[in-house]
Amino acid sequence: MASTKTEVAHDFHPWFRVYKDGHVERFLGRPSVPPSDDRQTAAVRSKDVTVSNTASARLFLPKATAPHEKLPFVIYIHGGAFSIESAFSSLYHNYLNSSSTNAASSRLAPEHPLPACYDDCYAVMKWVAQHNGGRPGSETGPDPWLNDHADFGKVYLAGDSAGANLAHNMVVRADGDRLMKISGLVLIHPFFGNEEPTKLWEFICSDSGGVNDPRLNPGAHPGLLSKLGCEKVLILTASKDFIRERGRSYCEALRGSGWRGAVETEGEEHVFHLFKPTSEKAKAMMRCLVSFINPTSAPSA
Repeated sequence: MASTKTEVAHDFHPWFRVYKDGHVERFLGRPSVPPSDDRQTAAVRSKDVTVSNTASARLFLPKATAPHEKLPFVIYIHGGAFSIESAFSSLYHNYLNSSSTNAASSRLAPEHPLPACYDDCYAVMKWVAQHNGGRPGSETGPDPWLNDHADFGKVYLAGDSAGANLAHNMVVRADGDRLMKISGLVLIHPFFGNEEPTKLWEFICSDSGGVNDPRLNPGAHPGLLSKLGCEKVLILTASKDFIRERGRSYCEALRGSGWRGAVETEGEEHVFHLFKPTSEKAKAMMRCLVSFINPTSAPSA
């Protein structure tokens, strides 16, 4: 008789597998890399902050930033099916370092079922908000990088895949709580549900509301979409993406709800910008992101 250590209870390859003895095996995900805060050699400085006992973030600051120079503040939420990767993985560090974009990190499913990652990302949001006179709600005090350099009139949420889902839901939640003003939302190859059951979601979400749970399938709730609490939205889908239609459906639902934000589309395969960051399409995507966030400045390469 096979040992429970080798007997599979739940198989969600290529992300993870759960065995009958309870241990989890992950198949994807890059190792963590340390931040770089060397003022002399780092073109972009980075450092980690602990926001609560479960939530953390990695901050990025361009070396050329003048004292007290204010910059748009972008919170990027990593993807990975709610179950792999982090803000500290080499995959995300390298990409975010090139764009000087701040990253939120959270607990992962299945060890920490949803809504854990939603709550952790919102803890990061509350920590950011308190720098601008928002509601206290963090165990960590203010950070000088945010105090000196964050333009709180230009706060953006962004994410890819499951991180795009989280970013959307952070905007909805922040607006409902009147937490802070969000200037824009960037959804890259977003993961959302449709009218079909999503086995992964049902397994990792402890309080799932089914196929039309507003966190999973916001398109089923046009009334909520019409109140999306930001000024503009950029949606990037990819022509070879296996979840391309999820992003396109969200885009159509957003337009149909009467929302007046800007919606744009790009394309290639799923999260190609992370795996091929120097490709011409990835560079074009970066220019698109920069012009969306800061229309007066766009990279030439």
